[in-house]
Amino acid sequence: MALRQPYYDSILLIERLHRHFLEVLKVELDRQGVQDINNVQSLILYNIGDDELTVGELTARGYYLGSNVSYNVKKMHENGYLTQERSPHDRRSVRVRLSPKGLALRNKVSALFERQIELLAKAGLGPEELMKANEILRKLERFWSSSLDYGGYSITSAA
Repeated sequence: MALRQPYYDSILLIERLHRHFLEVLKVELDRQGVQDINNVQSLILYNIGDDELTVGELTARGYYLGSNVSYNVKKMHENGYLTQERSPHDRRSVRVRLSPKGLALRNKVSALFERQIELLAKAGLGPEELMKANEILRKLERFWSSSLDYGGYSITSAA
């Protein structure tokens, strides 16, 4: 079987799924009457959780496709979702954590996820299917990571 079309379809589907997920977050924020944070920021907030992180650590986690993490952290701080504190060891480094307002929103996002988990079974998606999908996505992630011209295949080597 030729790989070209299934590979291309996978790329498009991954991107489309991410956009749909962000839209689900946006709709939930709208339902909750939350106007001072966007869907990407709420995802960053959710992933910070109980941790205290630097912006660099957030960026390294890589959850924020197409977003400027520094800008989003600044906006979340301005809107009271995050607290910032300079590191006592490295004054250039700022550590962020959720404020009480941020924790409250994280709990709302967490409740959304719990509702979705309950609905997954009704949609015919069980743990086995999701684990298999995650396994395949991790293989693609490893493939793309190894293709970043660290001795692997690159676009320029095909020319």
